[in-house]
Amino acid sequence: MIEHLRHMAIFARVVDEGSFRAAAKAIGLAPSRVSETVSELEAFLGVTLLYRTTRRIALTNEGRMFYARVAEMLRSAENGLNELNALSLEPVGALRVSMPAFMSSSSLATAIAEFVRRHSQVALSITFTDGRTELLEDGFDVTIRAGWLDDSSMMSRKLGESERALVVGADYAATRPRPEHPSELEDWDWLRYKHRSDYTTLHGPDGNAVRVLGQARLEADSIDALYHFTLQNLGATVLPEHLAARGEAAGKLVRLLPEWRMIPLGFFAVWPDTSRRESLTLLFVRFIADWQAERA
Repeated sequence: MIEHLRHMAIFARVVDEGSFRAAAKAIGLAPSRVSETVSELEAFLGVTLLYRTTRRIALTNEGRMFYARVAEMLRSAENGLNELNALSLEPVGALRVSMPAFMSSSSLATAIAEFVRRHSQVALSITFTDGRTELLEDGFDVTIRAGWLDDSSMMSRKLGESERALVVGADYAATRPRPEHPSELEDWDWLRYKHRSDYTTLHGPDGNAVRVLGQARLEADSIDALYHFTLQNLGATVLPEHLAARGEAAGKLVRLLPEWRMIPLGFFAVWPDTSRRESLTLLFVRFIADWQAERA
């Protein structure tokens, strides 16, 4: 029986995710291996647990009864790990985390590295993407989001924020007069971030807000890509402070209208209110938030 506990956990994940492919993605196995594992479990039990079609799966009567028991077993195991983590000086377990790709070289990534360094029994699997991820659907324990929170059913905590800078390639800047007001940027070439409004809003020293549209020459769904294209002198764009500072220090980027500011970009940790690994998730979020606050 003991050797089939893993089979049972994979079977439950298939049911929870709704397909072999989704379960395979969530646990990091090939879909064929997940299907084989469930088949091996069915052979061991001598019953069919799942009806399989080309589009979906469904529980048999035996599968429905068995899944209820397996789900109860897994919840007990997770609760046991959570209780031990709460009491232990050294937390143990694994977390799946997603965060924006452009933050891979930020201070927040440095905080995560320090968390891993200090907690040798905790394993993190981090997905970096600038696209939207779904916590439950994509199987993450916690996701770090930049600039937006719109799901009140989730738990959240602000981790910090980053200034944003309006920048342009140094060679491109050399071909035009230095602007003194945002309106002068309307005929400049712009590089746009796909997940952001076409308009850029800047707040002047007197508090007045001005919206600039500009001429979009290129649009991308990656902040790192926009950084690279800006270095190629294709136009102006808005970058997080750590990327703007890097390009400026290398002499390849120039800040435009430095006396004008944009609303800072907030970073938030978001996780389910019924997290599978509650104590470990809270430990991770608290550590990152405290690390950021100490260095703010």
